[in-house]
Amino acid sequence: NVTVAVACLATVAFAGAVLAFSGRAEHLSASVATSRVGTMRTLAAHPQTRNVQRPLSSVARSTLVRAAAAELKVGEVKSKPHGGVLKDLMLKDQAEIDAALASCDMDFQLNDRQLCDVELLANGGFSPLEGFLNEEDYNSVVEKLRLTSGELLGIPVVLDTNDESIKPGMKLKMMQGDKPIAVMTVESKFVPDKVKECKEVYGVTTLEHPGVLMVSTERGKYYLGGKIQGVGKPDRVFPCKTPAEVRATLPVDTDVVAFQCRNPVHRAHYELFTRALDAENVAEGGVVLVHPTCGPTQADDIPGAVRYKTYEVLKEEKHDPRIFWEYLPYSMHMAGPREAIQHMIIRKNYGCTHFIIGRDMAGSKSSITGDDFYGAYDAQDFAKANAPELGMQTVPSLNLVHTNEEGYVTADYAKDKGLSINKLSGTKFRQMLRAGDDIPEWFAFKSVVEVLRANA
Repeated sequence: NVTVAVACLATVAFAGAVLAFSGRAEHLSASVATSRVGTMRTLAAHPQTRNVQRPLSSVARSTLVRAAAAELKVGEVKSKPHGGVLKDLMLKDQAEIDAALASCDMDFQLNDRQLCDVELLANGGFSPLEGFLNEEDYNSVVEKLRLTSGELLGIPVVLDTNDESIKPGMKLKMMQGDKPIAVMTVESKFVPDKVKECKEVYGVTTLEHPGVLMVSTERGKYYLGGKIQGVGKPDRVFPCKTPAEVRATLPVDTDVVAFQCRNPVHRAHYELFTRALDAENVAEGGVVLVHPTCGPTQADDIPGAVRYKTYEVLKEEKHDPRIFWEYLPYSMHMAGPREAIQHMIIRKNYGCTHFIIGRDMAGSKSSITGDDFYGAYDAQDFAKANAPELGMQTVPSLNLVHTNEEGYVTADYAKDKGLSINKLSGTKFRQMLRAGDDIPEWFAFKSVVEVLRANA
């Protein structure tokens, strides 16, 4: 079709002109008009644009990708949402929002964890859920790892309360301080079996586990089930795009590898997720979505607001067009294998096709003995076993070590070659950070260290 061909070439020419004007690319190949991915891959991950001295900024790249997609309509993000439909529970019309708020019976103040859950329900991050689980679905997820409708779910998404006055049929105005965030129609109120929940979800019932401690001491007596309607986005110091917004920035018909973290990104992390693009099951031209959780985690973790600053400085320092950075309003449970499934479901909804599973992912140690609650590869094995049903692929993280002779290599390679391995524990790193000691640059990026010290 001559018209389509001309439109394709015109779009590529326009994109090339913009890139040339910005001084950030040498040229675009004329062959992209007939390539499998076409303009999208050229702008996002084409080899000719990877090694330029000043790579295109993520904002400019995303703008061009969306413009080209709107013009050419050559494809869509590979990953389909969990359950088949990406939910969007946000009310758009102001009259509808006003009516929903006016119908509420009482205010319900959300704590930090609940606020994360409400946001992910409203924006579709927890698709196919449309609200907090009722008792039947709650029990099904606890016992069978899936909803009564059949879809997998790693951890039950519940709303807790101690308020005796709340009854089924009431509508709650869910608040962040003075700001309305959502309206919930209470469909059920039940007393959960928390001991059973902890045993099934976390594998243990001891308070030495941070997740068990949270369920036992922070959550209220009752769980409330029911659908929600979003009326506002939470106020946060770090921006959290919706799944639909993130999908709009990702290159189409391309493998997207998700990297989950809850700590600042250090050298080993960076090596890990960039090398993941070379995995055998990741197609040529794949990209990485670094998607840190910035909600509540363990008590001794670095606060989300500070972690966000470390990610931002590193994003600007590296400026790698193969790496996308977004932030997730998720509250960690430290549930090991079950949480790995939860993370995969969420990243699937955000448009990812692959998920990096690290050693002892979402694991934790006993607050008394220091022993690990999960085996080093339990999460990897569990995720791999469930990946086909989820429609995602796992990318096991490499066990990387730093050597004097060859920099970062796999531990097996270092052992076989007899290389000298450098070691620095997280505990020692934090001690050096507090003391103002020099942090070796093989371990941490200087820019990240500066942010951590400035916000200590």
